[in-house]
Order: sequence, then structure tokens, then C-alpha cells
Amino acid sequence: MARCVTDPSTGLCLLPLKSKGRKINIDDNMREMFQKTKVTVKYGRFKGRHTTLWDLINSEYLSEEKRQEFFKRFKSRKITIEELTIIIIEIIESKEIKQQEELNFTGLRGEISIVDLLDLQIVDEKIYKSLIDGKMSSTDVMKIDSVRAYLQGTSCVAGLILQPSNKKISIYEAQKIGILTPGTALCLLEAQAATGFIIDPLKNKKLTVEESLRENWKEKLLSAERAVTGYKDPYTGNTISLFQALKKDLIVKDHGIRLLEAQIATGGIIDPVHSHRVPVQVAYQRGYFDEEMNQILSDPDDDTKGFFDPNTKENLTYLQLIERCITDPATKLVLKSTTTNKAGGKYKGATVSIWDLLYSKYITEEKRRELVKQYKSGTITIERFLEILLTIIEQQTTTTTTTTTTTTTITTTSEDKTLKGIRKDVTVSELLESKIIDEKLFKDLNAGNVTVAEVSEMNSVRKYLQGTNSIAGVYLQSTKETLSIYEAKKQNLLTPGTSLILLEAQAATGFVIDPVKNKKLSVEEAAAQGVIGGEWKEKLLSAERAVTGYKDPYTGNTISLFQALKKDLIVKDHGIRLLEAQIATGGIIDPVHSHRVPVQVAYQRGYFDEEMNQILSDPDDDTKGFFDPNTKENLTYLQLIERSFICSILASVFIKSFSSLLHFSRF
Repeated sequence: MARCVTDPSTGLCLLPLKSKGRKINIDDNMREMFQKTKVTVKYGRFKGRHTTLWDLINSEYLSEEKRQEFFKRFKSRKITIEELTIIIIEIIESKEIKQQEELNFTGLRGEISIVDLLDLQIVDEKIYKSLIDGKMSSTDVMKIDSVRAYLQGTSCVAGLILQPSNKKISIYEAQKIGILTPGTALCLLEAQAATGFIIDPLKNKKLTVEESLRENWKEKLLSAERAVTGYKDPYTGNTISLFQALKKDLIVKDHGIRLLEAQIATGGIIDPVHSHRVPVQVAYQRGYFDEEMNQILSDPDDDTKGFFDPNTKENLTYLQLIERCITDPATKLVLKSTTTNKAGGKYKGATVSIWDLLYSKYITEEKRRELVKQYKSGTITIERFLEILLTIIEQQTTTTTTTTTTTTTITTTSEDKTLKGIRKDVTVSELLESKIIDEKLFKDLNAGNVTVAEVSEMNSVRKYLQGTNSIAGVYLQSTKETLSIYEAKKQNLLTPGTSLILLEAQAATGFVIDPVKNKKLSVEEAAAQGVIGGEWKEKLLSAERAVTGYKDPYTGNTISLFQALKKDLIVKDHGIRLLEAQIATGGIIDPVHSHRVPVQVAYQRGYFDEEMNQILSDPDDDTKGFFDPNTKENLTYLQLIERSFICSILASVFIKSFSSLLHFSRF
């Protein structure tokens, strides 16, 4: 009581508490100002995206304390919105630069971040998280065979070995002494340049063309080296890949095919912008490859076998030539010359060679053969070889010495949890990658702190998985009767054209809706149950592909509505109408992963672009693809939804259905 104060107005005793900081009230005007302030960030997860100051100030880069401080300073007019934007960008970029310095990897001619490796599917979410959380180091990741293959490539034809003397010589030296023709030697050196570096097999060095300079071939090899560093598009000035240069006729077709085949044979197609190789699927997406080229290289004939075996005089592919090579015998001596003092067991404290460890009692014959095979093929480095041996020996000796005390550690691994998407299940990893859930929620889900059902019901998640309200049917005000779109057409309340457009919008945003029975149906199901007529089935199946995906006739890949629109697979006006309906009902649909995606993710995945955003942000009568039967106006789908209402009967029984009905007056 002695610590209380007396309220002067009531005389009551009140215990004073130190405030933990009052949250600043954000009014609508302030929020709108922040949301309208467009921001460009050079680093981090906002890099290259269309974002706002509101997104940044509410991101994980700022602590709650710092966020409230900024709100308070802005509200009291101690800082302008421009100054605040600069400060927040500096905070984000400084944090990201520091992290990227620690998490960059060496590519062919530059560095690449772990974020890019994740985006390119070179590392998976598990490896990415382990690195971010500090459970793995950059060195650990580089030791992963699949990662190293894309960053550094695999083996190429490095030089020649003369039999029976076993003398090693470089390709250029072989040409000088007349063992290889100038043409064959140049082809082999071009393949080296086009796959990363010129190789000096005597000194075991990788060199750029400038470093390995041979004046008479300098220009030709510099040209081939551009398959690694990139070609310049004469029309745009952009750096483009070998295949793109080939398609634009910047290099001779036979020459380009030869270099491209060499890249694929030695680890994968090279992305010259990011300075590493990419998986074939990513190469397709980025336009570094196509189905026609895949067919040429998959079924080579003499015209596309660009390399020559000087022994047999055969035309071969680069891969066939590599298969006829042998691993330099001298490199096997490395197994005896490479030593360590870190081994356990009987070797503890002693300096021993890899050879000794390999043939010790700790390594089985099967494992020995496997490791030697991997090392000979170049799949593992000598450092990785040693690390594997040390790990095996450590496991063996730990097992032997822990006979008296046994400690059991139970590690639970669970499959990636899934949520119900539009037409199939969606993994929580995909939701994280698509920015639908954040890292904290992802971890809570995997830890069991929150259930799949609870996450599915979150508004921010449900709108991407199931969408928001589309126009489900027609509501007759005079009779308070609910009709399906097709039934309204049958009763001549809607014209066939208006009815078809509304049903196409339903099909393109997820399902055809039966508002009377509150059912969501596929087009096939709707036709079978009489919710639509058979005369419209094919048209609606076409619209439904905006959900299930269109087939790219060139690659066979599943592509989105917008991508189909850009490839002229659908009529422009029709495509814009369906795309606008998707956006109005929750977001652009990713047909591969069967859910809607935030706008910035849609930009990244090529499901949207700035031109289309402009068309839909500022619609005119040409792009207002829907019709109000009451007022006879052309409207956007969003405007038409705004004139609809949520059916109270359906909403009271099925509170989660959000079925909107179009007002209609019977005259």
C-alpha cells in the first residue's frame, strides 16, 4: 500500500508499474502512406521485388523496439518518410551484406550466395537451414558432390598421355609436335575454355585464356571462353548464355553445339550471369536450353559429333571422348603422400597416410572399392576422401570404447507436412519458399507447436490455398432465391455470353460452384451433376487449365496462365480476363504447386510482369472483361465482386465458404 499512489479524481490507491513500452497506434492514413511508398532493396529477400516501406518496417530485419521507435518518431514528425526509408534500407542492406560475406561460395568466375543456390535448386531447404542456423559451414556445403559439380564442374579432357611411355603432355604441346592436328587440338582447347578453364596437366593448374596465352589461338579461345563469361546481346546489351547466343545467331551453329555439349558433359549448362552451372530444369526455365537442343544432343549424328579421336579417327561427342580417357596414374600417388594426425583408434597421435587408413581394419572391402571408384572418377576430392575415412574410423572406435555406458539419442525425422491446396496437397516447405508462411511458423509447425489444421485456417494462408470469394451464383431480390449461373442463363436472366464469362472465371480460380448445395466442383464433376451444360464443357475445361496448368508445346513443361498468355497459347483478352479473376479472388495460381502465390513470388516465377500489372492496375473498357446485368456496365471482376454480397444463409451454415452472389432484380 505504501508504494501505491492515490488517484486524485477517485481517491483510489493504484499500484504504479513501469511501462514496458506502449505500442504506437497506427491509423489508416499512416499505414496507407507506408504502403504507398515503393522501395527498392539491393540485398536480401526483398532484392529485385516490388515492395513497400510497410513491408520493410514490419520485416524480421527490425526488432519490435526499433519498429516502435520509428513509428513514434514519424508520428511526432521528427523524421520524414524519405529519411525513414533510407535508414531502414541501410539497416537491411548492412545486415545482408554481413551475412552474405559469410555465406558466399566460389563459382566459376565469381561468387554466388546460398540464397541463389536455394533458388536454383542446387541446395535444398534442409541444407539452407542448416547453413543459416550454423549447423553446417560453407566448407561442408562445398564438399557435397552435387553442389561442387554445379559450382566447379566435373572433369574435362585435360591433356594427353602417351603410351607406353606414360608421358603427359598438354593439348597445345601435342599439336606442336604433330601428334594432334591443329583442328583437333583447337576443338579440345575450346571445350576446355567453354567449360571453365584451360588446363595445364603437367602442373595441374586451371587457367583463364589470358593466363594460358598462346597468341595464334588467343582470339578463338577468348571467343570460346565467352561460353563461361557470357556473350553480349547486341540488341539489349545484356549478358546472355551460350545457348541464347546460339539462338540469336551470334555464333555458328555447329561451333555452338560443340561447346554446349562439352558444358553438359562436364557438369551442366553454365549460367554466365551467376557464374556456375545449373540443373537442366532450371536451364529450361531460364531459356538456356530448349527441347529441340535437348533432342539434338540426346541423339547425336556425325554432324553433331564435334570431337575427334586421333587413335581411331572417329567423330565423337565430348562425353564419348571423356569416357575413353583414363585418370592420370600419378594422381594415385596422392593417396600415399597425403597424411594426417587426426585419426583415432590405433592411429591416435600418429601421422599416417590416406593409403594406410584406407587399408586398415576399420574400412570394409566394399567401402574401399566405392571410395577408390569415386576418387578416380573425380566425384570426391582428396580432402573429402580423407574426411570420409576419418569419420568412419571415429564411428568405429566410438562404438568399440562405449561398451560400459550406452547413451541412446532418439532423432525423430518427419516427412514434410502437407496442407490441402487447390487440386493437390502443398508441402509446408513450398509454403515457406513461396513466402506464404514465415520461418517462425515453419519451425513451429515442424516442432508441433502449431497444427496443420490451425495453419490452414489462418486467413493469410487460407487465401493462398483456397482463394477468397468468387461470384458463386445469382440472388433474386424479389423472391430471395439463389440460382447457379447456368440456371440463371437457362431462365434467361443472364445472357449466354455473360454466363459463360462468369463460369470461366469460376473454373479459372479453382472450381465451378454450386451455390444451392454449396459445393465446389471440377468442370468434369459440374458437367456430370448438371451444374453446367455439356455445350460449355470444352470451353470451361480450357479455362480450368488456368488452375491445373497449360502444356508448353516446346518444352512439355506445365506453365501458368500468364506464361501461356505470353506464349500466345490463349487469346490475349481472354487470358487477361481470367488472370484478373485470379488476382481478385486471392492471387495468381501456381499450377505446378497448386496454390496461389503472393505477387512478389509471382514476379519471380514469371507468372506476372510489370506490363500486366499496369494493364490490371489501370483498366479501361477494353480490359474490363465482365458485365453487370443490372447496370449494363463493363467492369473488372473485382468491381463485380464488390457489387455482390455474401449469402447470409450459406454464411450462417457454412461460415468458411465465402460464396458471393450477384444481386439481380427480376423485371
